[in-house]
Amino acid sequence: MPVRAGKHRALLAALSLRAGRVVSIGELVSFLWGGDPPARTRGTLQTYVMRLRQLLGDPSLIRTTSDGYRLVVPPEQVDVHRFTTTAGLARQAAQSGHLTDAAELYGQALGLWRGPALSDVPSEALRDEEVPRLAERLLVVHEERNDVELALGNHERLVPVLRSLTADHPLRERFWAQLMVALYRGSRQAEALEAFRLVDRMLGEQLGIEPGAALRELHQAILVGDPSLAAPVERTDPDVPDQLPPDVPDFVGRVELVDRISRLIAPDGPRTAVPIVALTGVPGVGKTALAVHVAHRLRDRFPDGRLYVDLRGYASGPATPVEVLTRFLRALGVPPEQIPVDSDEQSTLFRSLLTGRRMLLVLDNAAAPDQVRPLLPGAASCPVLVTSRDDLRGLIAVDGARRVGLDVFAPDESLAVLHRTGDAAEELARRCGHLPLTLRIAAASVAGGSVARYLEKLGDRRPLDLAHAALTPAARRLFALLSVVPGPDFTIEAAANAADLTVPEAAALLGQLTRARLVSADGGRHAFHDELARFAAEMAEAGNEDVAAARVRLLEFYVRAVDHCAELLYPDLMRLPTPAGRAVRLPRIETAAQARAWLDAERANLTAAIRSAAERGPAAMSWRLADGLRGYLWIGKHVTEWLSTAQYGLDAAHEQRDVAGEAAMHQNLGTLHWRLGDFDTSVAHYTRAVELHRMSGDLASEAEVRGNLGVVRLESGDLASARNDLETCLALKRESGGPRSADTGVLTGLGVLAIETGELAEAVDLLGEALAISVEHGLRGSEITALTLLGVASQLMGEPQRALTHLSEALRLSTESGFREAAARVLESIASVRLDLGEHAEALELADRALAELREDGDQRITTNVLVVMASANRGLGSLRTADEQFQQALTKARRIGYLPGEARALVGLAGVRRLLGQTAEAKTLATQAVTLTSDLGLRLTERLARAELATVDDALTGPTPPRT
Repeated sequence: MPVRAGKHRALLAALSLRAGRVVSIGELVSFLWGGDPPARTRGTLQTYVMRLRQLLGDPSLIRTTSDGYRLVVPPEQVDVHRFTTTAGLARQAAQSGHLTDAAELYGQALGLWRGPALSDVPSEALRDEEVPRLAERLLVVHEERNDVELALGNHERLVPVLRSLTADHPLRERFWAQLMVALYRGSRQAEALEAFRLVDRMLGEQLGIEPGAALRELHQAILVGDPSLAAPVERTDPDVPDQLPPDVPDFVGRVELVDRISRLIAPDGPRTAVPIVALTGVPGVGKTALAVHVAHRLRDRFPDGRLYVDLRGYASGPATPVEVLTRFLRALGVPPEQIPVDSDEQSTLFRSLLTGRRMLLVLDNAAAPDQVRPLLPGAASCPVLVTSRDDLRGLIAVDGARRVGLDVFAPDESLAVLHRTGDAAEELARRCGHLPLTLRIAAASVAGGSVARYLEKLGDRRPLDLAHAALTPAARRLFALLSVVPGPDFTIEAAANAADLTVPEAAALLGQLTRARLVSADGGRHAFHDELARFAAEMAEAGNEDVAAARVRLLEFYVRAVDHCAELLYPDLMRLPTPAGRAVRLPRIETAAQARAWLDAERANLTAAIRSAAERGPAAMSWRLADGLRGYLWIGKHVTEWLSTAQYGLDAAHEQRDVAGEAAMHQNLGTLHWRLGDFDTSVAHYTRAVELHRMSGDLASEAEVRGNLGVVRLESGDLASARNDLETCLALKRESGGPRSADTGVLTGLGVLAIETGELAEAVDLLGEALAISVEHGLRGSEITALTLLGVASQLMGEPQRALTHLSEALRLSTESGFREAAARVLESIASVRLDLGEHAEALELADRALAELREDGDQRITTNVLVVMASANRGLGSLRTADEQFQQALTKARRIGYLPGEARALVGLAGVRRLLGQTAEAKTLATQAVTLTSDLGLRLTERLARAELATVDDALTGPTPPRT
């Protein structure tokens, strides 16, 4: 029955807000009558209580006490308590990483609100005391729920909610921050920046203050496109990472351990610390099999993926944190070129990406805590299962890991592995020490035969010794020589080359080893258990096998295979010559796509091979392999592997005093740092490479490096040095008799230089020659570049239609070829032409398309140029605030990567906008900086614009010149 009387509603509200607790008579009088109670206060209150009991239908709900009344109902029957409880559960779910559950619970909590608190309760005293507290609690829950929705990637549908919240609560800065993030993630950057301007202006007008530090930092992060603001990976994406190896098909026993580890890894209820379970035991006891089995058993508990790595802690080349984190970050969707090369930065990025996810990490075969710590997440929803022979005490003491010791099998479990019963089987299990690895080898040896007869053959030997002795001599030799494999696995072709066998012979012998359980096989790739690899090395030493020769053959195979792939992928890229050598058994690779796929599959093995050659010899193989991989690592943007392999090669070449190898590795590192936008380091490596090539008299190689050095200096704004390098490069190429097709890069660089210095007729001649050579030799990339730059030159010469003709053809070719960065560069150039024609809206649309092309893996220099064009278009459209923000973004990016020509253009544009906004003093400072920079660099065209802007600013500062009388 509804409670219609106002005083009755006030009484019910007062008791409900304190359900289960006594509300004193004094408090109730104050809530019902304020400072004007009736004459018979207590009697009237008793009457109200009696009437309310009748309305509720159960007199026992309101209990009388010595000094007041108490409402006796479960808290969940009172909406305010249900709200508090449900919001608390939502908060716990969010902290545990169960974001979907948290969002649902927050929705239920907010659904309990049907308007302002106590809006129909006629008690000013009650409202004054309770409403502020309830309203604040409601706003906090809104903020928490918004954070969860943003973490789930629901930014688009959150925008209208946040628009309403900021309108209703304009001084609540956290709502504004969430709105800015939601807009930014929805590719509505201009609106996000406009939201900041709104709150900035409102706070200044109403309170005389500026936004808080958090809001200002967010504004700056949006300006520079901070990657940390990116939207999370779409939760509904079915392509979640799952790196677990296959589960053991005949997994035996360990029932109690499986349950115990499962409870530790995925406990019920909320948690704040990351669950870490260290599964330890002796070699061969089955740690990996158990960990993988548990991970598969729990896969439904971790819908966002399962990450696995073999840390190879006890192998000759253990996995480094950089290698592992690079692999994990790729699996989490980070583009290769955005993966930091520093391990601390990688760890930070890794932890941030795991926030809000439910993922399981399996770190197999760790040697020490320091190998594990950089890989630990920060989210309690991402537990870690580690296996190790070590007891990992440091991980237990410092990081709170729970250790689970793994013992050998129980007798009945051992018999299950052997698939036998009886006294003989029990004796065999005992002889195997109940170790799973040894039991499986023995089971493979017995197969369908007699266990008793097998025990007779075994004698005093180990099952491993007997399995090895049962192999054919050729299989024993292959087993021993495979101990030289440096990487995590190997192919049949690798085995064939290591043992100097034909591929069919190697395949047949690997079949023997696999059936004997001495080698594992999975999808055409083979691998050793650590203990079996160590045993193979012992057998090689005992049998006096020539492992040194096997190592050379294996590395020679890798070098020749990489060279073959390089010929298919980047035939024009100059590489170290491959000395004549013995024939190798190459895999069947006939197309560029097959070459790329083979290199992708072998990347970890090739990296390990370079490291092994550098540390154990033959050293020359390390820099030859690193040099051959340079083009592949550039194409795939595998910067971490690129850095490590080039550094291994450089160290080895320097130690061996091999001038050609050292020069090639400095060139390799110069190209890498150029790719990273680190111009100073790139110049240092290229300069050293030039010196070494000159020492050895290698004119062709010196020319190649000189050309690259010239382009880097050109992009960094050192035009005088760039001209010297490029002209020297062209002269050296012609002196050394190199092919004419190799001239296109130098001609293009000189063309860009001529454009920057205003020598447009010379630029057209140079670029025309580059275009003709490119077309003649079918160099599509060079053709697109030449056409684009011819378009730029034509635009600057006042020929917009000719410019659009060149640029339209460049756009067609780049789109057909799938060259996204080239397409973005062309779109930016077309947009610039449209600006000159006064077509600002069209220019803005083209610039937006260019940014879309750059979104995944864009060059930051091109991005800077696109932002300058966008800002110029917005200035032309009258959107001065947006133009100001975009010029600031361009300036920040240019300075961060040392892109001086881009910095100069951004300074000129920003000066113009500040002048139009009436900020003439700032405009003069910016224009003066632009003039100084362009004058120092020799950027004549941009210098003219800078000086014109400075003159306009000066006029604005001094006012109009008075007329002569």
